[in-house]
Amino acid sequence: MNLKRYAMKDLACPQLTDVPPLGMDAASLEMDIRHYYTNNLGRDQHCRLLYYAYEALALTIRDRLMERWKNTRQAYEDADARRCYYLSLEFLMGRTLGNAVLNLGLDEEIEKALNNLCLRYEDMVDAEPDAGLGNGGLGRLAACFLDSCATLQLPVMGYGIRYEYGMFRQNINNGYQVEEPDHWLAMTNRWEVERREYRQRIKFGGHSEHYYDDNGRRRARWVDTQDVQAIPYDVPIPGFNNGTVNTLRLWRAEATEEFDLGEFNAGDYAGSVAAKNEAEKITMVLYPNDASENGKNLRLGQQYFLASASLQDVIDRWTTIKGKDFSRFAELNCFQLNDTHPCCAVPELMRLLLDVHHLTWDEAWEIVQATMAYTNHTLLPEALEKWSVRMFQHLLPRLLEIIYEINARFLKEVALRWPGDLERQRRMSLIEEGPVPQVRMAYLGIVGSFSVNGVAALHSRLLQQGLFRDFYEMWPEKFNNKTNGVTQRRWLAYANPLLAELISSRIGSGWTTDLAQLKQLEPLAADRAFQQQWQQVKNANKELLADFVADKCGVAFPLDSLFDVQVKRIHEYKRQLLNILHVIHLYQRIKQGDIADWVPRAILIGGKAAPGYAMAKLIIKLVNNVATVINHDPQVGDLLKLVFLPNYNVSAMEIICAGTDLSEQISTAGKEASGTGNMKFMMNGALTIGTLDGANIEMREEVGADNFFLFGLSAEEVEERRRHYDPAAIIAADKHLGQVMQLLQSAHFNQFEPGIFDPIIRAIVNPDDLWMVAADFDSYRIAQEEVSRAYRDQQGWTRMSILNSAASGKFSTDRTMHQYNEDIWRLQAVAARKVGEDGKYI
Repeated sequence: MNLKRYAMKDLACPQLTDVPPLGMDAASLEMDIRHYYTNNLGRDQHCRLLYYAYEALALTIRDRLMERWKNTRQAYEDADARRCYYLSLEFLMGRTLGNAVLNLGLDEEIEKALNNLCLRYEDMVDAEPDAGLGNGGLGRLAACFLDSCATLQLPVMGYGIRYEYGMFRQNINNGYQVEEPDHWLAMTNRWEVERREYRQRIKFGGHSEHYYDDNGRRRARWVDTQDVQAIPYDVPIPGFNNGTVNTLRLWRAEATEEFDLGEFNAGDYAGSVAAKNEAEKITMVLYPNDASENGKNLRLGQQYFLASASLQDVIDRWTTIKGKDFSRFAELNCFQLNDTHPCCAVPELMRLLLDVHHLTWDEAWEIVQATMAYTNHTLLPEALEKWSVRMFQHLLPRLLEIIYEINARFLKEVALRWPGDLERQRRMSLIEEGPVPQVRMAYLGIVGSFSVNGVAALHSRLLQQGLFRDFYEMWPEKFNNKTNGVTQRRWLAYANPLLAELISSRIGSGWTTDLAQLKQLEPLAADRAFQQQWQQVKNANKELLADFVADKCGVAFPLDSLFDVQVKRIHEYKRQLLNILHVIHLYQRIKQGDIADWVPRAILIGGKAAPGYAMAKLIIKLVNNVATVINHDPQVGDLLKLVFLPNYNVSAMEIICAGTDLSEQISTAGKEASGTGNMKFMMNGALTIGTLDGANIEMREEVGADNFFLFGLSAEEVEERRRHYDPAAIIAADKHLGQVMQLLQSAHFNQFEPGIFDPIIRAIVNPDDLWMVAADFDSYRIAQEEVSRAYRDQQGWTRMSILNSAASGKFSTDRTMHQYNEDIWRLQAVAARKVGEDGKYI
């Protein structure tokens, strides 16, 4: 669509926009719900689909967000505020309705309004699909960050991609993961606003053309490109009860022309829409499988699409308000790169400043290095993205030229610092030489940024001593740590209203914006009356979780069981395999009659495996096969239950974290950057069994060693053991692990599927096993026995549960964001207009 045909003349009409605030009382809400249901959506008494009632409610809530959204934007402009832009390829938002209602303080009034309409709020919440914009902790962390920034009233805007399809819907068929499309946008998304007037043009392919400008300076332009339009959709991010609504801007890819009319008229109907289809592929699916060359090409295209659209958007906003003068650009703007995915932003900002706005190299590079900040989220070398030079040359030729120039100038700095150290230059080069030269994207992020942070104390230390040691030695001042957190408003106030109400009844509700106040629960941990109330809440939440499991898995979890949970992406380093080996050990004990003082367990494992990750998918199959044997053995009965929960997502976690007794955080030490599920469980009173890995270390420091079940090798011990690792000898010397392995090898869990688990068996006994499963099994088994002993003492367990919640104050993203802002962003909080008790704006 050519919007110039519909462009309005300049308009100055305050009467259009300056309207009185909408009512926040039940009567006003009820009236608006009726209006949207009948007049906007056109439904009447014959409509039987609950979804349209949800849509009417969503539009009613969105109106309240909209007026605060407008006020927030105006406040930022009036303050000429320094701003931060958070670039992330994932934002795992979950459902929006409940979070918006909570943050607007509308819980009670919405309940009243819906009751008057013979509707239940819980049904409205369940009618909303989870937004398919992320697949794991990285995206959920980004969502929590945005919530906290709005609550702290920081001028932070998120930038992401509006994926038409989420990662996939996970079904289980004969124990195997089966992927189905997650078309979460099949129905209208009432929480987004299309802002087509801010569309951007994104270049791909073509080649560079060099010329001299009128001042005799050598310039470049990117020509003969295949262009795609980026169409923005804005999503409101409300702060908690403060009138602030920040923005998440998501980009959708669209062809520059709807179709080729010449080809259409010539009869080539498929060819006429080929450009449209090719363009829209970019934002069609979250994280394509990059096992094929086409998949890699598309993923790099997604990353550049996000970076270019977002940077052009920021620069357009700058030039509209400030003109062509970039002297204060770095003073008023900061870009936070969430992991390696958005690191194309470094050369792309250079391209825009050099080729479009005609700054000199030194001027442009000074701005880039003063505005870019890079967060690393992984300790796995294979997860540090590298793209082939050949692919870069084909897809992003102008960016590749700039990367080579950045690298040449950077290596000159390295040579001056360490003269003659060619090996160091080779290690630090942005280009990894070899048969297939690669662009090292993480290195590009480091070189182009003024700040590089890890996400837990151990993670940051290991980055400095390991993966990024050369860069740390060159620029130690760049490196810092920002331990992750989660927002307590979503993960306690909203996900666990029973516990939230109990806590607030004793210490007040200040913890919703200052989680450190949970420390006031410590003296109550020994109060028997409070313990009983705490147990009643936990039992009620366990009942909700048991109902959920019964509905999704068809297995009954006995409420007197210890609810033992591991939910996260399925990956070998997260060691779901170690968990299932212990489950087999428990099963063997039951079969051998070793059940004296037995503590019944109900074990839940959930998470998605990447479609191309064969070992992870085989682990899911093993979990399901073991579950089938255990759950159908009458001798086992209610002593042990096991389920694999399909299609684990944010909404499921909101039920799971409240009903969990034991949180499994059992990754190989030195492999998990931080973890955030561990924090959600701790906040809700679950106890943790875990290794000294990621944020586990800091959680244990906060709650005390006596209230954390520690096992396993440390990161340093893992590296030492790796030199002479002999899992076969460990298995031979450990009768318990030996029995587990014998049962696996005997095909007890795959009697009619011979050999299917042989790859898992080979991985466990492989001396090169990176994940050290056999090495940690005995320590894990002993720690699990300690868990059972502790759970038998329900009074003692409840005391430990209360202390875990009380010690979780550090793990709020409010604290994390405050530290990002204090050390990296340096933003000033800006308050938007609020509505007073008289219904007028303050």
